[in-house]
Amino acid sequence: MNAKSIGLAIVVIGLLMTLYTGFTYVTREKIVDIGNVEITADKDNTASWSPFIGVGIMVLGGVVFFVGKKSS
Repeated sequence: MNAKSIGLAIVVIGLLMTLYTGFTYVTREKIVDIGNVEITADKDNTASWSPFIGVGIMVLGGVVFFVGKKSS
């Protein structure tokens, strides 16, 4: 895999991170555990980031893309 394709992949990842600034996932927590009795609850968790991180990753991917293009 050459530097141009890696740079392009990084740009695409940065674009996706700029458009989608987070996601939600569900975890199951044990509330009560007494012998055979077990009570669980679903808890919503959120992972989020700033869109500027995605822009920074796109810039980094652009640098990798163009530096790889010059060295080929």
